[in-house]
Amino acid sequence: MRTVRTSAPGKLIILGEHAVVYGKPAVALAIDRRITCTVSLSSETVINGRAFDANKHPYFDHMMRYSNSPLRIETESDIPSGSGLGSSAALSSSFLKAVSVMNGVHIDNKKLATDAFLTEYNVQGRASPLDTSASTHGNGVSLNGPEESGEHLWDITMNENTWSVRNVKIPKMTMVIGYTGLHAATGPLVEKVRRYKDKCKFASDIVDEIGQTTLEGMDALRKGDIAELGDLMTKDHKLLSILGVSCNELNKLVNASLRHSYGAKLTGAGGGGSMIALTDEPEKVCEAISLRGGTPFIVKTGEPGARVE
Repeated sequence: MRTVRTSAPGKLIILGEHAVVYGKPAVALAIDRRITCTVSLSSETVINGRAFDANKHPYFDHMMRYSNSPLRIETESDIPSGSGLGSSAALSSSFLKAVSVMNGVHIDNKKLATDAFLTEYNVQGRASPLDTSASTHGNGVSLNGPEESGEHLWDITMNENTWSVRNVKIPKMTMVIGYTGLHAATGPLVEKVRRYKDKCKFASDIVDEIGQTTLEGMDALRKGDIAELGDLMTKDHKLLSILGVSCNELNKLVNASLRHSYGAKLTGAGGGGSMIALTDEPEKVCEAISLRGGTPFIVKTGEPGARVE
């Protein structure tokens, strides 16, 4: 096959970001916004019409080692970069899926999620396999959740941490995403939390509390208790704010959404990017977000994972 077209979904994290880097549980859902990669054989590697530059394309710099030959790569995305919606995980999952097909090699979801995770880890310096597992598997996944949280999919180990990935059955929910318009790179924010955690027991305690809040949220999901889940999402946002990864723009959108929501929180690394609101009144939440300067959109969950188009 000379040309391959693949895609993978973005994600939103309901509970557990940042703490998941340290082996705590987290839950993420694939959403109906995707990144598509079209790849074909070439005499030299070209990305979106421009010559490959390792400094400008750090993710591709790592991922091209999986390819047997130079490639012409075209990407299309409806996930804002730096929005906290897993754009880098979707890019890595989609592209590595395409490379495996180009190489004539079958790659299962565990291998794909692991290779995409290693790409994120290599570029960002520290990461968890939550985003890449959600983007690869689709639907909903948990990391390090209890046995009753869902069917075990695979384990991924990095240094001292081992993450157990499980499929999570998600009740029907409406989510509104509010994008601040601020680009927030994941790596520096993850490093900021690491420094805070390493020098301050209080920060370590907050990370532990995020982990406990996530476990309670998984229980709410199993029971289909949307109101309880919303309360825990709001609590999680407050804990993440204490860790210093929220910002005024995110807080404004979260606070504006709460009047018409079960709960709201930042999603992803923070520092900008996006927040999410769990609601039965999506239009009212969208209006509230717009009035505070955010860009709202309603998303569907239960999206399939990485696939050949």
